[in-house]
Amino acid sequence: MSQYLSDGSAKVPAVSEPRGVSRRPIQSRLRERAEVAITHRHVFPYLAGVTAVMATGAGIVAHVTDHRDFPTFEDGIWWAIVTIPTVGYGDIVPTTLWGRILGSIVILFGVTFLSFLVAIVTSLFVDANRAEVEETRAAKDEETRALLQSIDGRLAAIEGRLGSTPDTTS
Repeated sequence: MSQYLSDGSAKVPAVSEPRGVSRRPIQSRLRERAEVAITHRHVFPYLAGVTAVMATGAGIVAHVTDHRDFPTFEDGIWWAIVTIPTVGYGDIVPTTLWGRILGSIVILFGVTFLSFLVAIVTSLFVDANRAEVEETRAAKDEETRALLQSIDGRLAAIEGRLGSTPDTTS
């Protein structure tokens, strides 16, 4: 088999991706998964998972960067867990510059994530209520339609007895 094409250029063998490896960047795959989660209303587990990972990561970073204020990993994780939803419990407080910077970041991200969690739960309640209201409204509309048809039939009967038809020209 020749290594050259008829025009003199070299043949280049086709290179295929290994099985299970996608050429799409990780960010694109994460974005797609986030869109699917939002569309199917499954965002809560993702945000809760991110919050748990953030608490664990922040706790470990706190211990690694500030041994004095966070002498154990458990202390760092405890501090991160109580700092994410609030501004901390107060039993462990970072006193170094890096500890305070980390604390500020944890508070900002924690409050943001918890705000999203609350918004999602609230929207689920609103949607459930909206569906209930729509069902009630549809039932009332059907009842109103039936009553109007009954009135229309009775009116037609009355007009038939009177021998007149309604004036529809105005």
